Amino acid sequence: MSVQSAISRVSQLEAMIAAANGGSPSPSAATSTTFDQQLSQATDVTATSASTSSTAVDSTGSGSVPYEQQIDAAAQKYGIDPAVLKGLIKQESGFNPDAGSPAGAQGLTQLMPGTASAMGVTNLHDPAQSIDGGAHYLKMQLDRFGGDYSKALAAYNAGPGAVQRYGGIPPYSETQNYVKSVLAFAQQYRQSDSTTNSYSTV
Repeated sequence: MSVQSAISRVSQLEAMIAAANGGSPSPSAATSTTFDQQLSQATDVTATSASTSSTAVDSTGSGSVPYEQQIDAAAQKYGIDPAVLKGLIKQESGFNPDAGSPAGAQGLTQLMPGTASAMGVTNLHDPAQSIDGGAHYLKMQLDRFGGDYSKALAAYNAGPGAVQRYGGIPPYSETQNYVKSVLAFAQQYRQSDSTTNSYSTV
């Protein structure tokens, strides 16, 4: 059940209770707004909180990923694994289009302004543009490093020069953890998609 469905159902139940009480408000009517607000806030926090742990449990729900249609479309457009693109966005921004880093990276895929411009992105905080730009840039790194997702992700994080210089993932703890985390998220999304698909075919 979605959050909106749950909120709607609570409102329906309160209306039924009020009708049963002869039109008088139910005891919970005064607190229904607070409940709605708390539920929405909890959902917002879950959807926008970025995790840096490779072992963190994905909190977006099984088969429910923000911007999933745009992510899948961009992945298909550039011929990349949609689960990896979802994992990258989860790691980079926690699906928050307004995310920004002290270094200047912005948006869902945390592109630097120069990189974004090269990818044709004019608005870093526009989800569709950010997803397309991030997918395009990841595809460039995959092409550069022979389709190796670990190297491509390392290049996404630390720059292709560092990957070339070290002949693989650079010995930077941040980059090594980044690659592990994105691939772990990607595996979670694959398992979630597999579970969803198995239910849908029953």
